[in-house]
Amino acid sequence: MLQYDFEESVGYWITITSHFYQDALNQELMPYGITFRQFQVIGWLVYEGPLSQVDLAERMMIEPPTLVRILDRMERDQWIKRESDPEDRRRKVVKVLPEARPVWSQMVACLKRLRKKATQGMTADQVETLKSLLMQVQENLGVKVSEVEIV
Repeated sequence: MLQYDFEESVGYWITITSHFYQDALNQELMPYGITFRQFQVIGWLVYEGPLSQVDLAERMMIEPPTLVRILDRMERDQWIKRESDPEDRRRKVVKVLPEARPVWSQMVACLKRLRKKATQGMTADQVETLKSLLMQVQENLGVKVSEVEIV
């Protein structure tokens, strides 16, 4: 078997930490009947405003057909609405509905609890350094980094 020093790999630590963070968030959301994917939908729409289904799937790093099933349930629950783009009737734009406000409030409370847990034992300066280093990694990988508040 080929050898690789996983524990010395920045990619390993970023990937595994992301996996554990997402899993922990999913556990925080579960008692409220909210999934991590539903959080992602509302989170991206709150952050960026209305998005096409294709753009939303891209940001969530999932295939568009997978997103459709998530959106079907969220539309049924009146959290989001899909409308035809006035400039391209084939394109669907997803918007958050006012009915999602209580759900978003629960999500934010979960995010804040998880953020506190994840940064326990770190100083404010260490948290800022962590965010700065992760932004530097993104920039090094060619990602345009914006000032996004980390959840």
